[in-house]
Amino acid sequence: MQVLERLAFIGNSLPRRCGIATFTTELQRSVAQLAAGVQTRIVAMTDSGQAYDYPPVVGFQIQAQEPRDYRRAAEWLNAGHFQAVSLQHEFGIFGGDAGGHLLELLPRLKMPIITTLHTVLADPPVAYRNVMNGIISASSMLVVMAEKARDLLQTVYRVPAQQIEVIPHGTPDYPFLEPDAAKAKLGFADRPVILTFGLLSPTKGIEVVIDAMPLILEQCPQAIYVVLGATHPNLVREQGEAYRERLMARARERGVADHVIFLNQFVDQATLLEFISMCDVYVTPYLNAAQMTSGTLAYSFALGKAVVSTPYWHAQELLAGDRGILVPFGDAAAIGAAISGVLTDDIRRQALRVRAYTYARQMTWKHTAERYVAVAERALQAGGATGSPRRNEPGPGRDSLIVPPLRLGHLLSMCDDTGLLQHAACSVPDRSHGYCIDDNARALVLACALDAADRHHLPDMVVSRVTAFIQHAWNPDTQRFHNFMSYDRRWLDHFGSEDSHGRTLWALGECARQDAAPLRRVWASGLFSAAMPVVEQFTSPRAWAFTLLGLDGYCEAVPLDARAARLRTLLADRLMAALAATQSAEWPWFEDGLTYDNARLPQALIVTGAALPGQGYLAAGLGALRWLMDLQTTGEDSFRPVGSSGFGDKRVQPRMFDQ
Repeated sequence: MQVLERLAFIGNSLPRRCGIATFTTELQRSVAQLAAGVQTRIVAMTDSGQAYDYPPVVGFQIQAQEPRDYRRAAEWLNAGHFQAVSLQHEFGIFGGDAGGHLLELLPRLKMPIITTLHTVLADPPVAYRNVMNGIISASSMLVVMAEKARDLLQTVYRVPAQQIEVIPHGTPDYPFLEPDAAKAKLGFADRPVILTFGLLSPTKGIEVVIDAMPLILEQCPQAIYVVLGATHPNLVREQGEAYRERLMARARERGVADHVIFLNQFVDQATLLEFISMCDVYVTPYLNAAQMTSGTLAYSFALGKAVVSTPYWHAQELLAGDRGILVPFGDAAAIGAAISGVLTDDIRRQALRVRAYTYARQMTWKHTAERYVAVAERALQAGGATGSPRRNEPGPGRDSLIVPPLRLGHLLSMCDDTGLLQHAACSVPDRSHGYCIDDNARALVLACALDAADRHHLPDMVVSRVTAFIQHAWNPDTQRFHNFMSYDRRWLDHFGSEDSHGRTLWALGECARQDAAPLRRVWASGLFSAAMPVVEQFTSPRAWAFTLLGLDGYCEAVPLDARAARLRTLLADRLMAALAATQSAEWPWFEDGLTYDNARLPQALIVTGAALPGQGYLAAGLGALRWLMDLQTTGEDSFRPVGSSGFGDKRVQPRMFDQ
């Protein structure tokens, strides 16, 4: 197994002014910060007649229209012993017919190529299709930023699913802020601000928002529309500033010139983030549906802005689930109504902001870099390049993991005719602690897992006893389960904890899905349905997570239960909000401390995301789980649990030998 140590990027690079340059530079920086052991360099595409003061990380330049430079770049990359190449592809940045000069480079490379396709054409002309086929053939993996792009690759270009990875556009990890401070700093205090930023070109639809401004001003007389960004360099070379001047004239003709501000500048990231932070509504009025990626949309969305957009492909996916507002292409009246509606409805605007910001926590550059490194390492393994053994993998002198045979004797000794006892003194059941529903629910989860594996089974008598305990614990008057029972069969509580209720729902959901006895599946579905509604009132993240694990089974067994579907989304969104509220680069977790059953929180998002794709649950769960795994692994590759004495420790690693 090989470790990634040297990674090269091919694409535009800052200080060249374009979205691909920003993307390539940010991705390279994020990978370098993420993995200190990975050396990164950029091969920068330079457009004809231009020269840029590239930073040292740019190791080689390709003049776009010079075929020889592509061949020399291949020689430089091979000689540099780079283990993988991340290619940023957009048709307009490479020379030759349809960017065909790129095919002078790719077949000559001796390492895996991971190509990020910033555009995927649904109906490509022949020349573009031929170039695309060449890129696909040369690439080990293809990265796209939207599910629509994945669909097009599979249907139009016949790319196998296993060759495609969907990774969202990276975004800054910026705090959720109200716009007032940034407005005051930038000179827009007390004004409702609408913002569009990016390189100015006729495809952006700025004129439609200008046409909508009279409608907006009827509802919000103090509103201003800020258009931030330099004119696209290619447009300046061809036409000068004629397009910007036409937009300014249009604003004067509509009588809104005092409410439309053009800032003709290409700002650095810190300044850009301040401008985004100060706006109340961000608008992307693109005129063409075939816009696969928008960095401006991704950045504004990730900062928690209320977004109004036309329904181009990227916007359709990112703003789904009421995370933004979509309006028809070129419809000034619809854009005006949507923007004024958001500006005058503080509650809705704030709800849009929170949903966007919460969803976007999976899109930060750190998460994006982690996924790119993972894809590169996967391609490296498949490509057979040389390198050193990966940490955590068996190597010479290390025994492979041997799983011992399953032994159920002690578990069975802990069961009597009431159910599963809580505790033992060494191997001897300790009756003084009685029973709890937590442990009986765990036993039912185990029984269902063993049934699903179809190799070992708990005796049916034992399963009947733990399910009888669960049934007896249900109190229809309180709509809750008891938890603790003494050995003389007296309930010791009015009702149990939220966590014990959620764990019982988990067991019932699994029982409804896969218990070996059909009648027990019917029983479990009915009791789950009765015990489910009260969870909406719970505040415990673990209770939410346990219930989501149960809903995974219950919704498979009873797919038409609308209440369950609604609760599933509600609880998953609550976990996402908890993650967004406390996470940081060093602590990407749902709470300020770790206690018990920590892995159930990401597991709940993972299984929910697998069932409900496109909501960000899966990526958020996987990211949190990876962090937890690293935290609970010592430098010697040993598992280090969070012990009971360390429960609730604030943002620190588990204590040594606590357990």
